[in-house]
Amino acid sequence: MAYKVADWHGFAMDYSEDGAPMNILRTRRQSNVNIDAIHEAPPQSDMAPAQLYSTETGYLFHSGKIAIVTVGLPARGKTHVSVALSRYLRWLGVKTRAFHLGDYRRAHMGPGKDVPHDYFFVNASAESVKLRQTILQKCRMDLYHFLDNENGQVAIYDAVNPLSEGRRQLATEFAKHDIQTMFIESYVSDDSIIEENVRSVKISSPDYAGWNQDDAVRHYIARMQAKIPHFETINEKDLSYIKLINAGQRIIANNTNKGYLQHRIVLYLMNLHIKSRKTYFARAGISDEDSYKNDSPLCGEGIKYSKRLADSLTAYREKERMDFIERGGSKEPLKPLVVWTSTRKRTAQTAVPLEELGFKCKHLSQMSQLNPGTFEGLNDDQIKEVYPEEYEKHQIDPFHHRYPRGDSYHDIAVKIEPIILELEREKNDVLIIAHESVLRVMYGYLMACSTQDIPTLVFPRNEIVEACSAIIPESYNNKSKRIPIPNTNALGMSKG
Repeated sequence: MAYKVADWHGFAMDYSEDGAPMNILRTRRQSNVNIDAIHEAPPQSDMAPAQLYSTETGYLFHSGKIAIVTVGLPARGKTHVSVALSRYLRWLGVKTRAFHLGDYRRAHMGPGKDVPHDYFFVNASAESVKLRQTILQKCRMDLYHFLDNENGQVAIYDAVNPLSEGRRQLATEFAKHDIQTMFIESYVSDDSIIEENVRSVKISSPDYAGWNQDDAVRHYIARMQAKIPHFETINEKDLSYIKLINAGQRIIANNTNKGYLQHRIVLYLMNLHIKSRKTYFARAGISDEDSYKNDSPLCGEGIKYSKRLADSLTAYREKERMDFIERGGSKEPLKPLVVWTSTRKRTAQTAVPLEELGFKCKHLSQMSQLNPGTFEGLNDDQIKEVYPEEYEKHQIDPFHHRYPRGDSYHDIAVKIEPIILELEREKNDVLIIAHESVLRVMYGYLMACSTQDIPTLVFPRNEIVEACSAIIPESYNNKSKRIPIPNTNALGMSKG
């Protein structure tokens, strides 16, 4: 059994029962949407990227060129902040790229080789100073090329930058290139936060294969204190900086009144934290009448699906916890889970079994589904025959095009922008139950998907999609996994 109605808007259940998508245009996907594309350069194409705003020049908010410079010791969350900020700025439409000095250092040294023991010292040997300058120069050259020759607007320079004098020299150098500088320090005085970051990020490297986790944590922290003995926290009043203290518990903003874009950066960082979190995506259950105009409740099959969804997710989370303990992890209880839905009846009712299990649910009107307008209920062939011009426009750019009296995916992206900030602020795991059109856009944000990808993303009802932070030094990507819902077909109905 398959449904033939066009699924650009996620309204038609155009899957076969085994989950195979029936819409041929899904094959247009150019990238692997299961892997975060935040580190990929935007494709050179006529189609705009998945962003909220754009201009012909590529520059937004009359802000000019900006260098954001991170400050902080290892395991304080600097790179997590730089990647998260890149994601948000690119989502807004600001052409942004992060330059991680650690990546340049590893590439220069080669696999398995470390820098000299005095590489980070103030009084380093002449050989170490020369090596340091060589690596710095390569990183800076790429940064300048991005801003001057690739129409870039924000370059994020991710490094330790431990000394006050060095930071002032850096701001002066960037000013000569007509680049504004804003520093972001991730300052941590809470040892438990440092230990959590080291445990989840640093000791996953091959250097600590076979080590006891507690011993590895202590060894890494001691090694970093020895390698970088000289560090001065930022307090230079003449510089523009934001200081994030203990994973966002407190924020200091100094001399940041430089323009609208800088204000947006401060606002985003006020909502950001450096702790890992998992985000789950699930479709709402089915109703007897799948219509935008008629806000129908769940049918009998939809109610059964909601119970299987709750059972599957709770069982999966508990299994993940037990597997983590077996690998030597702590026996702490599961991180709390909160459930977000729209205010539509189907989505709210799908969360009821989880609510009955004690999970907190939040209903957000901004997560309401896409309005297909006057074309609701029409399939591809009918639209093509009766409205050929509209059909052709939609084939060219399904992300930005809207049918008469309807919404586009871009409209959803603008509407959920406050939800994006709320998601970044949330420290608990989150389950998002929504219409497929909303899931596509929110997943597209977390995984840096393109406009070609977003309208074609598949969320069948026999799976929960998990997106989690994989903050390892070599990638700092979000990664996704699909969790099966047993005894359920792709339409959300019981099997057998």
